[in-house]
Amino acid sequence: MYKPDCRKCAKALQELENIDDEADQLGIGFVKIHDEDLANEYNLGALPALVYYRHQTPIIYEGDEDDVIEDVTVKTLNTLISNIDNLVVLFYDHDDDDSMTVLEELEKIDDDCDKHGIQFVKIDDDKAESEYGIDSIPAIVYFEKQIPNVYDGDLMDEEQILHWLVGQLEKDEIEDVTDEMLDKMVKEGRVMAVLFYDNNDDYSQKVNICEIDNPEEALEYGINKVPKLIYFEKGIPTIYEGKLEDEEKLLKWLEEQTSSDQIEDVTDEMLDLIVEKMPYVAVLFYDKDQKKSQKVLAELENIDDECDQNDIAFVKIDDDAEAKEWGIEELPCIVLYERGIPHVYDGDLMKEDELLGWLVYQKRFSEIPEVTDEMKDKLVENTEHLAVIFYDKDDKQDMRILNELENIDDELEKEGIVIIRIDNAEEAKEYGLDHLPSLIYFENKIPSIYEGDLMNEEEVLEWLILQKKTATIEEVTDEILTELIKDHEYVVAFFTGPCEEGERCDNTLDALETIDDELDESGIIFVTTEDLVLAKKYNLKNLPQLVFFRNRDPMLYTGDLDDEDEVLAWLTDEKTLEIPGKIEEVNVKMLDKLLADNEHTVVFFLNKEGDKKSQKILNELENIDDDCEERDINFVKVSDDNIDKEYDLASLPALAFYRNKLRTVYVGDLMKEEEILEWVNELYDSNADVIESVDRKTLQVLINDVEHLAVFFYDDKCKECPEILAELENIDDDTDRYGITFVKSNDVKLAHEIGIFAFPSLVYYETGVPIMYDDDECFYVGLGHQGLGARKGQNFAPNNYQPFQCCPTKIQKTTKVPKMSARRIGYDKSDTKQEQKPSNTFKFAEETKKSSSKKSKSDDDDDDDDDDEPQQPLKVSYKKTHTNTKSNNDRPTSQTFTPVTSASKSTKPANTQNKGTKPSVDIKGNKKRAPAKDGKLNVNNGMFDDIVKKYMFW
Repeated sequence: MYKPDCRKCAKALQELENIDDEADQLGIGFVKIHDEDLANEYNLGALPALVYYRHQTPIIYEGDEDDVIEDVTVKTLNTLISNIDNLVVLFYDHDDDDSMTVLEELEKIDDDCDKHGIQFVKIDDDKAESEYGIDSIPAIVYFEKQIPNVYDGDLMDEEQILHWLVGQLEKDEIEDVTDEMLDKMVKEGRVMAVLFYDNNDDYSQKVNICEIDNPEEALEYGINKVPKLIYFEKGIPTIYEGKLEDEEKLLKWLEEQTSSDQIEDVTDEMLDLIVEKMPYVAVLFYDKDQKKSQKVLAELENIDDECDQNDIAFVKIDDDAEAKEWGIEELPCIVLYERGIPHVYDGDLMKEDELLGWLVYQKRFSEIPEVTDEMKDKLVENTEHLAVIFYDKDDKQDMRILNELENIDDELEKEGIVIIRIDNAEEAKEYGLDHLPSLIYFENKIPSIYEGDLMNEEEVLEWLILQKKTATIEEVTDEILTELIKDHEYVVAFFTGPCEEGERCDNTLDALETIDDELDESGIIFVTTEDLVLAKKYNLKNLPQLVFFRNRDPMLYTGDLDDEDEVLAWLTDEKTLEIPGKIEEVNVKMLDKLLADNEHTVVFFLNKEGDKKSQKILNELENIDDDCEERDINFVKVSDDNIDKEYDLASLPALAFYRNKLRTVYVGDLMKEEEILEWVNELYDSNADVIESVDRKTLQVLINDVEHLAVFFYDDKCKECPEILAELENIDDDTDRYGITFVKSNDVKLAHEIGIFAFPSLVYYETGVPIMYDDDECFYVGLGHQGLGARKGQNFAPNNYQPFQCCPTKIQKTTKVPKMSARRIGYDKSDTKQEQKPSNTFKFAEETKKSSSKKSKSDDDDDDDDDDEPQQPLKVSYKKTHTNTKSNNDRPTSQTFTPVTSASKSTKPANTQNKGTKPSVDIKGNKKRAPAKDGKLNVNNGMFDDIVKKYMFW
């Protein structure tokens, strides 16, 4: 509320404009009004004044509260970091007891921080935690001129924290950062020096800059030995090769980096990282011992600053192997990478002004990039949706068509389709392209040829979008089909011969399109071809014909081609997929399907072709394939790229036995097939009375697919874990009888992602929702997958976990519980019939029946529910969100509970005790609750009585 023509009011309004967006994010409307009569009615006194209305109740702002650390949003936090030189941030979770206890302690030093010019804020936001690499909460990060420094001391000792913060002001110290913080600063283009070190290494300790103790992050920059120092300027890294103990030489080198205009030299790993992370990167591939390269480099140093001004990173690399990887045969050469897509410059490198103009033009205007065949191969390998134009730049018609296709480049970019061009007739012939120009669309490396008119760009655009958005059988040439059969385990080819629209072959193809999705899910590639060379090779006379290539072995379909369901059933039948006397090779999709559909499977994981050791082992394993088949045990091999990482294998080759998706890895000699067969038979005949160990991928599959799952997480360094495991083995059979799958995992990284940092830990998953066992009067609940069951809802995202939160069974001192009014729990007093009416704060599960509007004689208590009639206990799960409404002590005062699971499947009988009464229950400390009505909400502590037996909520 303000007065017109009031300087103080105008100044206040100007300040308040800065927080309007944050208020919107919190769902708070922010308006201004100049009504002095209204101001007098509220007795506001002198204007301007600020009034906050909560449920129509006005609260007058009287200034900042003392000893309260302000809560901020992510946007506000970023603004504060950018504008405040000394900022302390507490990352916390107000549902976490430790966080709230630490917060209480830190409130005591808030004023002391103010005295020293240090601003203290707190934030409860998962996005902010992941952005800054905060793995565990609570955590304190100090930002000095935007540079973060993580506090690693005792968070419960506020005096020690204050001493550390004041020390940051008084002395210069190298900030310790997480890998996420480093990535964030690199992307922002900060000028900084980064020391990669090992905290346990004596040599690292001798180094008297920001520092990071993370070997995986170091490897990303091609650093194999630590300590190592890298200087970053606008995202470009430069490695210091001198001695780190000599600080004077190091300081001189850093000063030279900041003052000189040199194009930075990078390694191949750095180049890959820069190309991946930065939108525009110009790269000079050169040879430092070549005179021409030296002359070109001297000229190009003149435009380094201009490139910086246009946000184009400029680096150079002297690496012949890296140049060959990109198909660069003549050095020096300039390549501009636009979001990872290379543009080769074919002008005169000695004319730096022309080069600068070309770089700026490429950045400002969209143009289909020209690439080499090696670049094309890299893009096919790494780009999900790619369109490639094969053309002859000396042909006027080709150039005319290319100019037409330039018109759809922007639309394709919006659709996520990358388009490139290549002038290489030999490469075109490899794909069976006899006429240029031609267009091939690649989706996940599978090619499809465009048969329409390339001069009609609208038709081309429509076709490309259709290929991306719908499942279609790809049109290929004989050459492409030959490569597909060679590179993929299962390929179905529909040979049509010359086929016009409306003919029988065309109608059959349309019908077969309906099963393409199902085949794709099974890992089977489906293509069609009009070429006749391969058809003649396989003696196909009466076209159309369908041929299934299993590990390059052709099998002719002899059934009815017009019955697509019959075709699908034949292609996916195990008898069709099996090759007698041979271990079939499968891809990852097919393997996942096999493990899901079969009880017993043996899998041989091996390297790609060319590994002699794997081939020798495979020859031995072929001898026991028939023995496994007699016992109905599937035996397959898989050699997909990165299969060891995908299935969490220590090394390749490896052999594993799967029983109902649970894996046992063979640790003996892979060349002794008799011992392997004996091992397989023992596992097959065993009763599986041990808790199986699972890898990361298998565990994620089990979480998604198994309704009742118990997981024991342990650490190899844990001394008491073997003893605990031995005890748990005693209940493994019992869990089987109750339909609960019991497994164990020592994947510490996965445990951390889920929110488990102490070992051992036991987690129970019910339809994907985890509950962590503990005996400290606390349910630890993880609301993975947005609080939905892992197999339910459209918002399901694989491997999307949220950390566990503690739901106390007793109210903690720091927790404020809102008074539960009739309106708050679902009744609206404006409703004269007292019908249950949904509100924004509390909702019962859908299965709960509406209460009668009239009280029965037995329902004579004073609460708002009908709780005296015995009924079947319900198991209700709730997802908690916060309305962000803050009380004067800056803590949430209202919460929303949304049901996410249905009625309990418990087989226990309903409570049959006398109407509404129940016996006292012992809690820790031998305190007893007074008798209360069963299921009644206690408004004094905000809890449901008999919560463990009747309700579960979080």
